[in-house]
Amino acid sequence: MHSLEVRNLIKHFERVRAVRDVSFNVPEGAIYGIIGRNGAGKTTIIRMLMNIYLPDSGDILFRGEHLTPAHQNSMGYLPEERGLYKKMKVLDTVLFFAELKGCKAADVKEKAIKLLSELGLEKRLQSKVTELSKGNQQKVQFVSTIIHDPDFIILDEPFSGLDPVNTNILKDIVMDLRSKGKVIILSTHLMDFAERMCDHIALINHGSLLLEGNLATIKREFGERNVALQSSISISELSSLQWVEEVRELEDHWLLTLGSPEDSQPLLKYLVDNGHSIQRYDANTTTLNDIFLSVVGEKEVAA
Repeated sequence: MHSLEVRNLIKHFERVRAVRDVSFNVPEGAIYGIIGRNGAGKTTIIRMLMNIYLPDSGDILFRGEHLTPAHQNSMGYLPEERGLYKKMKVLDTVLFFAELKGCKAADVKEKAIKLLSELGLEKRLQSKVTELSKGNQQKVQFVSTIIHDPDFIILDEPFSGLDPVNTNILKDIVMDLRSKGKVIILSTHLMDFAERMCDHIALINHGSLLLEGNLATIKREFGERNVALQSSISISELSSLQWVEEVRELEDHWLLTLGSPEDSQPLLKYLVDNGHSIQRYDANTTTLNDIFLSVVGEKEVAA
């Protein structure tokens, strides 16, 4: 049984079709990435998972049962927009959200202090939320999301406003939650985070599902004829070579599609024999960002 089954979700807002017949399954004990550009429909899908929006049609099943408000206490939701009470103190805020999920404040106070301290907020427990930086407010909201020990955690752009050090701390906590069997949905437009953290992905664009499945399998299928290349060779010469079917120019390298995986060796030999310098040559490989650009289209992403 999957932890979550999404079947043919459709959602309209006036004349805008925000979600277009989206289906996917989330395995138990996985980090599942819902990825796409800002405005792709990710947050709308998440709000339907949380019963904030009702779908126009389609079904959502949580461990085999149709999703109802009764499932809310077993879920934790970190929204993209912060929803904290600015005048409340940090520790009181976390305990308040715990009580909303059916916990007694006294039972989770020690855990709340421990989590806040891990995120560097041990000296700000009695500070008002409004006195914190945006990054620290994000950390308070994250602790409020997981304080009641939910089985199912939805994180919508969780690294927003965090510096690299706190991003890594938060990432480690999320990975630890995964190791404890929690099901985590991570919604992000940051492909590098999704690639490092997710077991499975659903790529959403203009409300439609373009790609879905196990991330390792997807990368293998996309990468088996790919070469990431940085070299002094000109793009016209590169495009004329018999082994190269397609050349795409990315930010700092070319992504080549070859006729077959075996063509990578004669291509490398050609570059060396003809005196072209090579700064990068990664055969049969690809990144999630490369896949995203390939599926969505570089011109559309740039626009």
